[in-house]
Amino acid sequence: MPDHIRFLLIHAAIGFGLALAFVALLLAFDVAGLWHLVTHTSEGPLAVVMLVVFFTITFGSVQIGFRIMMLGRDDDDDHRGGPGGGRRSMSDQRGTVLVPVRKDDRPRR
Repeated sequence: MPDHIRFLLIHAAIGFGLALAFVALLLAFDVAGLWHLVTHTSEGPLAVVMLVVFFTITFGSVQIGFRIMMLGRDDDDDHRGGPGGGRRSMSDQRGTVLVPVRKDDRPRR
């Protein structure tokens, strides 16, 4: 299996676990009477499944996005020992670029 597919599946599974835990906490603490609604209506199990599915989409997407954003952090560990813990500012990495801007002296209407 390609690495990127495995990466997505692993973090989507983490999001699924978080969704299950979150729905379980919602039901356990009976937030807004949710436990009563789920157990006393015929559509209760469908509502739980929908909660899990939609929270899985949400938490899975957040988990995947978080890990993608953190991928670059692994490479930054090579710059240790410098000022500021080895982290350089953007201006130190790329240099300063001056961009000419025209000033418009006409009055605005």
